Amino acid sequence: MKKITLKSDDGETFEVEEAVAINTLGKMIEYYKKHHEEAIDGNWDADFVKVDQSTLFDLILTGNYRNITSLLDLTCQTVADMIKGKTLEKIRETFNIKNDFMTEKEEEVHKENQWAFE
Repeated sequence: MKKITLKSDDGETFEVEEAVAINTLGKMIEYYKKHHEEAIDGNWDADFVKVDQSTLFDLILTGNYRNITSLLDLTCQTVADMIKGKTLEKIRETFNIKNDFMTEKEEEVHKENQWAFE
């Protein structure tokens, strides 16, 4: 897959796949134009973040790298909402996170952090 090099305002460079960059940068430009050139409502933002997880995480990184606080806040809140009220197992399923703890270690962590499971 073809890669392109992007350079941030602070001079940091990083390589990304061209297709990912085009999709993410396109979404970022769409967000920027909507928020800086037009009056928007919460419905537009809600529709904007209805994307697959990969795109959502790329938008989080883009908001962070480009220092677009409102985009970063929106995308991070979307992930937080995906987690809110879910069990540990459901969160792992949602984000495809493999549980690599042995049973004993998981029980130990659970006991040490009992407050988090209440």
